[in-house]
Amino acid sequence: MTLQQLKYILTIVNHGSISEAAKQLFISQPSLSSAVKELEQEIGIEIFLRTSRGIVLSNEGAEFLSYARQVVEQSELLEQRYMNKKPSKKLCSISTQHYAFAVQAFVGLLKDLNTNEYECTLRETRTHEIIEDVRYMRSEIGILYLNDFNRKVIEKILKESELQFHPLFLAEPHVFISSAHPLAKKSILDISDLDDYPCLAFEQGEYNSFYFSEEILSTRSQKKKILVSDRATLFNLAIGLNGFTISSGVLNEDLNGEQIISVRLNTDEHMEIGYITNKKANLSQLAASYVSKLKSVISDFGYPIIRQEDELV
Repeated sequence: MTLQQLKYILTIVNHGSISEAAKQLFISQPSLSSAVKELEQEIGIEIFLRTSRGIVLSNEGAEFLSYARQVVEQSELLEQRYMNKKPSKKLCSISTQHYAFAVQAFVGLLKDLNTNEYECTLRETRTHEIIEDVRYMRSEIGILYLNDFNRKVIEKILKESELQFHPLFLAEPHVFISSAHPLAKKSILDISDLDDYPCLAFEQGEYNSFYFSEEILSTRSQKKKILVSDRATLFNLAIGLNGFTISSGVLNEDLNGEQIISVRLNTDEHMEIGYITNKKANLSQLAASYVSKLKSVISDFGYPIIRQEDELV
């Protein structure tokens, strides 16, 4: 087993395919595939599973990746300290539901990076894909929420996928609407106040179960409903059609502008927002720094962070 082979594995995981990794490493795809096969034979495990959709990490591969990442990071620290080698390109991948605070923390992370090169990914995506990304180590961290309605189903999936949920904070549900909306001057809204307005929700693709919905009260019948795939489109529809969505209430004017506001929803429901990690893998230094940024951003909005000993899951 060589350090170069470990770097090959990390590059394949970061780019999601052997062909793309080969391009980044400036070697042929057959050569890279052969190097992976040799390593798998040497250590006696199958690191990657070949599927119709490409390759994914096996359970043993995810555990191996955790150790490989630590070895590579430590070797780079040695090279920087004793050989004056410049830091390698920083890599990190995050998957999240559509939260402004997750983007704000990502911005803060990259601004504080003491490096001239980085390649980071922030995916605002569907709930099931967030879970799959972390399960197969396409992302180190996934951000989503639990509540009384979806908790048992999501916890079951996380357990089966060997993922762990780390609560961050409890959010009181808010309605996101245009600042020019007829209800914008209200300090609190009942769900019935919204009956005549279009409900905007993030579509969940083939896993379009109520349990995967990003919006609470998703089982409630709506006279008008529009499904969207990205936050910018949702906000444009909220402005143009006086639509609404229900989320955490944490907004950032620098990122979202002043045209969208949040109004508290009159409900006993709450959202326990947190992040998931793969139990077989330790977070990279950059991913751990992102978690710290998340907590800092959330605290700045006035939400108390759930401490480790207070975790509900």
